[in-house]
Order: sequence, then C-alpha cells, then structure tokens
Amino acid sequence: MSSEIAIKVENLCKCYHIYDKPRDRLWQMLAFGRKQYYREFWALNNVTFEINKGETVGIIGRNGSGKSTLLQMICGTLNPTSGSIQVKGRVAALLELGAGFNPEFTGRENVFLSASLYGLSNDEINANFDKITEFADIGDFIDQPLKTYSSGMFVRLAFAVIAHVNADILVVDEALSVGDAYFVQKCMRYLREFMKNGTLLFCSHDTSAVVNLCSSAILLNQGQMESKGKPKEIAERYLSALYESIQGESKVNNTGSKTEDKVVSSSDNFEYKDVRELLINSSTLRNDIQIFRFNQENSSFGTGAAKITSVKLLDEEGIPMSWIVGGSKVILEIRCYAQQQINRPILGFHFKDRLGQVLFADNTYLTYMFENMVIEEGRECVARFAFTLPILASGSYSISPAIAEGTQEDHVQHHWIHDALIIHVHASSVCFGVFAVPMRSITMGCL
Repeated sequence: MSSEIAIKVENLCKCYHIYDKPRDRLWQMLAFGRKQYYREFWALNNVTFEINKGETVGIIGRNGSGKSTLLQMICGTLNPTSGSIQVKGRVAALLELGAGFNPEFTGRENVFLSASLYGLSNDEINANFDKITEFADIGDFIDQPLKTYSSGMFVRLAFAVIAHVNADILVVDEALSVGDAYFVQKCMRYLREFMKNGTLLFCSHDTSAVVNLCSSAILLNQGQMESKGKPKEIAERYLSALYESIQGESKVNNTGSKTEDKVVSSSDNFEYKDVRELLINSSTLRNDIQIFRFNQENSSFGTGAAKITSVKLLDEEGIPMSWIVGGSKVILEIRCYAQQQINRPILGFHFKDRLGQVLFADNTYLTYMFENMVIEEGRECVARFAFTLPILASGSYSISPAIAEGTQEDHVQHHWIHDALIIHVHASSVCFGVFAVPMRSITMGCL
C-alpha cells in the first residue's frame, strides 16, 4: 500500500444470514451444509475505494445502504465476509452511542478502558485525563456510572476520549446530532483543526454537512458503492436517488442552461418585506428564534489586554431581547473593557451555523479606518452592528465576538470568545438552504 494511502478497501463484502424462524438456526447447525435454512442479506457487496492521508471523506446513503457496516469494518469491530481492508495509522471512532463503554463503570473508569483500547498506556491516559474531563465538561458525573448518563453526556465523554488519543484516522457517525449547541461547536472546531493533518471519515444523512466539511464523498446504495467524487455532485445524486425511491424514476435529466443576467435597477428598494410575511407569522412556520444568555466563560484566546464583557441582541430601540422573529431588524451589541490602552481597536463577530461554518461576519475596521481611535486603560468600549436578521433554517447558531488592535491585515487578537452567544431557531419557513430571502412578489399563471 502506498505511503500516501490511509485506507484501502478492495472487493469488500459482508453477508448476514436471515432466518425466518428461530428453530431454523438449529436445523442449519444439524444440516452440516447439506441444506440451507436461511436467506442471504448482503449489507455490503464488492465495495472498492482508496482514501489518501489528510483527506476528509463523507459517506452518505439511505438507511440500510451499508454505511455503519462499512465504518465498523474499517474500525475493526466487524469482520468482512470477503475482500480486504488495509488501514495505516491509529483509528479512533465515534459510532453508535455507548460503543466501547461499559454502562456499569464510572465515567473515569470508562476513560481508562476506552483509551487503553486505542493503545494508550496508563501513564499516557493519566497525562491526558484532565484535558479529557475538561473537554467533556460533565462535572461530577465523571465519577458516576454511565447508566445514569443522558445521551448527550455519552457523546461528550466519547468524543473527549477520541479527541485525545492522538489518532491518525477519525471516524465520526451520526452520534454528534444529539449534542447541545455549545458542545457541537466545540467538536466542529476540533474536527476542522484535525482535518489540517489527519484523515477524517464523516458519515451523515445531512448533505449540507458533507458538502461543507468534506473534500470528497462516497455514495452507498443497497450495499454497493454507486460513486465517489466531489461532495456537491455526490450530494445531488443522493437527493435525486432519494426522491426517485419515493416518487419513481425521474423523467428529466437537465444539466442546466445559460440564462441572461438581469440588470437590477438602482431604483429598486433593497429593504422590503416578504409578501407572505403576515401568513407565515400567523402560522407554525413563523421563524421563532430563542436567544440564550452571553457566556463569558466559554473557550477563548487572546493577549488579555482587552476583554469582551457583554454580547446582546437588541431591538431597534436598544432593548435586549430573549426572543425574536427572523426577518426583524436587530442590533448586535458587543462591549469590551480595556486592561491597558488599545490603539486602533477592531471589534467584530462571526455568525456560524451548527457545523461551525461562518454564514456572515463583520467588524468595525472599514468604518473607522481613517480615525485614530483609542480606548484608554480602564475604559469600556461598545460596538453596535445594525442589520436585518435573516430568516434562518431550524437549528442552533452561534455568535463569536472578538476585539483586536491594528489593521485588517496586521493585528493583534486581544480576546476572541468562541460561541459566546447561542441562538436557537424553533420553527422556520425555510425548506432548503441556510436562510430564506424575502420575496418581493410571487406570481403564477397559465399561458
């Protein structure tokens, strides 16, 4: 196997024996191969691919397509019926909840058990134990039996272990979907850092997650590998196959055609309301958004010469909000305190989705680049960004504020807080995509 290849799968097959009646198992044992009392189910059939070192590969497919079976065989917890798998490097996996854990043991005991299965010595586990517990952030539950844990606490502990075993290959299944917003963002920051050098296999039904995270993707269908290629192309094939399985074979296959660009008149008014706003806001599709409290103690970095002290979403009159409807005008207020004099301060923020993908961001630099602004030592500074909050898809989002000193190209970061403000969208009119664009008008008619 080439030194550049991390995983090599050749003609991989996995067959299960399906018995219609429990007694057929006994008859099969007594038949000594003369008669067959079972049906064969091929979970995987002749799958072949290679994954290079440092590659991030998404594995997508419908339920029953063989995704979990493939991951388990790569991790070595399941043996193939035929074919071969070659893996180069230490593999760490986050598969189904509780895999590799003993529910009767405490969290502490399970850390030592799980980490030892990855090849770590007791000395190495002891050296990393504080980092593991800090990452998991489950407090005193670390000394409680795992059977008392919630599903979210299971995932916290499991991910904390695999994040500290110095793995070369990381395998992540759908388990992250049960984590809370703060923890999922922490995991995504770790994954994006790991992806710089490590090999990642990411299995998900969420095609947007695969497109955003992965450099390539594999589509499985009924145990066979249909294709491997760019995530966007594979995701489109998956969605097409998914709809065809529901409504029959597609009768169109349009690759798209070029259309003329329409020039928008400068007289068009950008600020407008969706024509369906009254209907949507009086229905269950209203974009209700819950705003959680600012978390100053969340993970952060910087010199500490200035510190973020407050992050709030205000209405147009400057009143802090705990609940808002998407599409409303808001003001994001960021306050900071100067521990020492700050010359040419820059305050800004990132607005991220649950995958850690930055949806939009801004800062004060361009507005104040020609002003020699100074924050004196011991003084407070406040920045306010007024904008219309997009109509967001359901799920959790976060705002990461920061204060720096200098210019856009050359600056010192004094305080950056990851995911300091969490907002959660409870309902949405967004069917696909990340956010909705208000429609100025919608017309339909027969010609």
